[in-house]
Amino acid sequence: MSTIPPTEHPVGSVDPKLLEILVCPLTKTTLEYDAAKQELISRKAKLAYPIRDGIPIMLPEEARRLD
Repeated sequence: MSTIPPTEHPVGSVDPKLLEILVCPLTKTTLEYDAAKQELISRKAKLAYPIRDGIPIMLPEEARRLD
């Protein structure tokens, strides 16, 4: 019988260490994590990159434009 160790962070959330190293692919600036919307926000590029199943999708064509 094997046991699965608990994860360091809740399912659906992003590893905090990953958030520390990720930057906007267009502007190379830091990102803000919006846990409620599951997005990474680039204020300078005015884009919100989606997070799907805990994986940041860092493609500008997948990002949502911010107003």
